[in-house]
Amino acid sequence: MSAADVKRAALAQPTSPSADPNGSEILVRCLQAEGVKFLWGYPGGAVLYIYDALYKQETIEHVLVRHEQAAVHAADGYARATGEVGVALVTSGPGVTNAVTGIATAYMDSIPMVIITGQVPTPAIGLDAFQECDTVGITRPIVKHNFLVKDVRELAMTMKKAFHIARTGRPGPVVVDIPKDVSLKTTPFHYPASVEMRSYNPVRKGHGGQIRKAVQLLLAAKRPYIYTGGGVILGNASAELRELVNLLGYPCTNTLMGLGAFPASDPKFLGMLGMHGTYEANLTMQNCDVLLAVGARFDDRVIGNPKHFASVERKIIHVDIDPSSISKRVKVDIPIVGDVKDVLHELIAQIKEAHARPDAPALSAWWSQINEWRKRDCLQFKNSTEVIKPQFVVEKLWELTKNSDAYITSDVGQHQMWAAQYYRFDEPRRWINSGGLGTMGVGLPYAMGIKLAKPQADVFCVTGEGSIQMCIQELSTCLQYKTPVKIVSLNNRYLGMVRQWQQLDYGGRYSHSYMDALPDFVKLAEAYGHVGMKIERPGDVEGALREAIRLKDRTVFLDIRTDPTENVWPMVKAGQGISEMLLGSEDL
Repeated sequence: MSAADVKRAALAQPTSPSADPNGSEILVRCLQAEGVKFLWGYPGGAVLYIYDALYKQETIEHVLVRHEQAAVHAADGYARATGEVGVALVTSGPGVTNAVTGIATAYMDSIPMVIITGQVPTPAIGLDAFQECDTVGITRPIVKHNFLVKDVRELAMTMKKAFHIARTGRPGPVVVDIPKDVSLKTTPFHYPASVEMRSYNPVRKGHGGQIRKAVQLLLAAKRPYIYTGGGVILGNASAELRELVNLLGYPCTNTLMGLGAFPASDPKFLGMLGMHGTYEANLTMQNCDVLLAVGARFDDRVIGNPKHFASVERKIIHVDIDPSSISKRVKVDIPIVGDVKDVLHELIAQIKEAHARPDAPALSAWWSQINEWRKRDCLQFKNSTEVIKPQFVVEKLWELTKNSDAYITSDVGQHQMWAAQYYRFDEPRRWINSGGLGTMGVGLPYAMGIKLAKPQADVFCVTGEGSIQMCIQELSTCLQYKTPVKIVSLNNRYLGMVRQWQQLDYGGRYSHSYMDALPDFVKLAEAYGHVGMKIERPGDVEGALREAIRLKDRTVFLDIRTDPTENVWPMVKAGQGISEMLLGSEDL
């Protein structure tokens, strides 16, 4: 008997009639009301009533991962690629603690998520019951908000609040902790159409007077620059950003989390800025006289040393949905709190209505200077016919997929930076990676989540042999749920970014950064039911990538043996200023 037959037989069994649904059924109805299509999770004692309710419905597909961390990462990847709220379900105790890394990852990158956690029955809370932990206390620093539902009558309203908080204002993960007895108790069901929260009213519209000041400053600029971050993508404001940049003709840069908001193929795009940003992007940032920052937070990986950044006088306009992000690290002159899409729309309208226009001679001279910086060609690398250069692999991947609907995930390390530098993203939500927390192991679960959301797209996970092993058990999930992703592992036998820092800052003492006992990844992929390929010669890279793309319905693991000595350039060392870049080994 098939699994479907077993389920139909179980559903055919008579059940005791109940006028009111129990908490688990209410939870499922809430998820259905929110339009949830996929739910990633792992069962356990505290959530078995919830799993029973999921069994009895067919509108939400539950995806059984192999580790709770991967459940949250997969839901996170889904949310990043679609803009919808990602949903994960884990049990109490170790289920929650295993999910913490995924929750913190989403929190640092402001990803809209609802994580449902099981809890021991309410009478047992605080008594060190089996698989009990203080979920609210543990997750409080890494969530936008969290709830402990002690009364089933509050469950529906709590879920409404959770989704509202997760997706509005500055998005973020919300945890809803449900004790086992609450998931069993019954009550009439009503899901509210809307929710009003007196203590939570994020501002959407930017202040009109501040926007007028910003327009005047932008149009008077001699050396303007537009710097945007992940907030533009989260706010679905890519179209407005493109219109603004094209209207003004000003140079534009994206952070690691903002890549794709403005097309990399546009000559007004200077590349990514920051620690591993381009020479021209960083020099323009340091030497501009008016900076428009949109949905970005001037973090340490972007501006380097704040004192060095402040050493050059400039006027700064900062647009962000979150008032706490403004003037947090860098003092700004014109703060504008509001939804970036709405603010950019109003900014564009006022520029069009203004009598003034950008200073054409000054802008021409500014572009001449920028083009001089561009001549350094800081991303040029010496290719080889003997050993595979990781940059070459990413460039080849871009060449083969640039005209298709492709999504690129990454883990964290050198491969992440090479993907950001050499894959030229022209559209938003195509580049999915962990920026703020820098979490290894996210790449494969991200790819699984995206593939379910975008089954017709090509989804590639660019990873390393260190990162991929952190969630490699999810290859099993890929097989069960038919998510044929392509894993491009740049295998240099090192924890590459750690090795690079050890080379530059620790006298070449490579303490525990060498992978001395790696598995046979081809056999491992095959053991999980997938296709494995080992690529050791530069001439075989393109053919292997083409074959992986051709195998539409198979997960393919490409173990690409790359140059173990290759470093990521440019690089701004810790404590240095954004313009104090190492461009290659000759600068050491």
